[in-house]
Amino acid sequence: MKAVLQKVSEASVTIEGQKVADIKGGLLILIGIEEADTQEDINWLVAKIVKLRIFGDADGVMNLSVQETGGDIIVVSQFTLHALTKKGNRPSYIRAARPEIAIPIYEAFVKQTEAELGKKIQTGQFGADMKVALLNDGPVTIVIDTKNKE
Repeated sequence: MKAVLQKVSEASVTIEGQKVADIKGGLLILIGIEEADTQEDINWLVAKIVKLRIFGDADGVMNLSVQETGGDIIVVSQFTLHALTKKGNRPSYIRAARPEIAIPIYEAFVKQTEAELGKKIQTGQFGADMKVALLNDGPVTIVIDTKNKE
């Protein structure tokens, strides 16, 4: 799994003119799923995300997690995170999981994130044409790959 975490002051997702997700502070997470992803990837990634200390404490030092600040989360599926661009100018998405594999993994990721965070999170809609708006705070943007745990 690949995830792009963006610390946001606000973020929203709109589908066909209808706002389906809207937060005022927390994380916007873009998640890319590949066929090799397992429950182990979900477990590791969710634990890392909810405990990642990227929010400011009383002294303005990035020392708090989204869980500690009570921030909100929006999760958006994004198969293009697995784009291969080595050959030619048209990206290949062959590593991205097909919907019948990706959807259950995506849903499990969302459910486990809610359980770890201790509250409901918002989402986009898997496979939809989404308009994602955000005001990046910091800016802080972090890329995490469960296949490269560095």
